[in-house]
Amino acid sequence: MKDIEEACEDYSALLREYPVDVVCMGIGENGHIAFNDPPVADFCDKALIKKVELDDVCRMQQVHDGCFPDFDSVPKYALTLTVPALMSARYLVCTVPAPTKAEAVFRTLTGEIGEACPATAMRRHSDAVMFLDQDSGAKII
Repeated sequence: MKDIEEACEDYSALLREYPVDVVCMGIGENGHIAFNDPPVADFCDKALIKKVELDDVCRMQQVHDGCFPDFDSVPKYALTLTVPALMSARYLVCTVPAPTKAEAVFRTLTGEIGEACPATAMRRHSDAVMFLDQDSGAKII
């Protein structure tokens, strides 16, 4: 079995060879995109994919979303496409349901662009669209 660094490099090589046309993503409760949580998000990251430590807010969201039965079952680490890798796609499609995402949506659309709310990076993309439900858009209506 490959080690994590080798797997990340292999995946990165594929991304360089076959550039991404469309990224379909969501926004986390803490404003993360993919697993680029505020403490590890880097808008200028040189890597395309990396191992990250998930913060407690992100881990708890995995429970809220029904991905894991409880907090202790959620892994502490994940592999993620970096912010530059996500933003390199020609098109971004972001779908954000749920009332637990309303604050993150508000910060994404109105807050300062930066790593404190990684989803704000979408505001710099030339072809991004975000779909909200009534609950997730409640603070902007």
